[in-house]
Amino acid sequence: MNSIFLIQDGLTFPPVETALAQPNGLLAIGGDLSKDRLLEAYRQGIFPWFNEGDPILWWSPNPRMVLFPSEFKISHSLRKTLRKGDFEVKFDTAFEQVMRACASPRKGQAGTWILEEMIKAYCDLHQMGYAHSVETWIDGELVGGLYGMALGKMFYGESMFSRRTDASKIAIAYLCHQLAHWNFGMIDCQMHTPHLATLGAREIPREEFIFRLKELIHYANSPLTVKWVTPTANIFNN
Repeated sequence: MNSIFLIQDGLTFPPVETALAQPNGLLAIGGDLSKDRLLEAYRQGIFPWFNEGDPILWWSPNPRMVLFPSEFKISHSLRKTLRKGDFEVKFDTAFEQVMRACASPRKGQAGTWILEEMIKAYCDLHQMGYAHSVETWIDGELVGGLYGMALGKMFYGESMFSRRTDASKIAIAYLCHQLAHWNFGMIDCQMHTPHLATLGAREIPREEFIFRLKELIHYANSPLTVKWVTPTANIFNN
């Protein structure tokens, strides 16, 4: 039976194969959210997720929910929204705003796992060029979006929010379009949700996820670590 690894000194994580089956993927406990630890975790396919008052918990679930950019599914209704084009999509212009919007409790939820220490840690990574936001704007108002991490040609989706119909889906559509253009191989969606499945995400074995990850993170000079270029709002008009 596997046991939970207690992080003490250094940046060492145990092999992801030692993660618990229940709860699925719980690997380690403790440590901090320093940039070096977070980057090392993402390189190994590990991410933090914990609630207020809990120690930091580190996860690597099996199977892993992923979205290959070329497999993004655009529903008929979303395509109509994209063609209408009464919105603007921007990259990296309101990263902290996006995180705080994602942190707002959803309907039926009492709290959030995106705590102040998480916001500070990822804002620091954003300043370094690792963390990024995709934002949907309507009439100058931020109405939806997502944020995540990029290493090499690998993107790790963290959270999304929507205040208007299809606002977060617009952001995902533009993200997938841009990542496909940049030859990114995979978007990590972490855990299965019915919503992600409708967008084309699917589960793959953790072993396959890690195999693909190890190749993708070693690509140098990813455009995401340089600068996002805001797209035009009519790229889906064809």
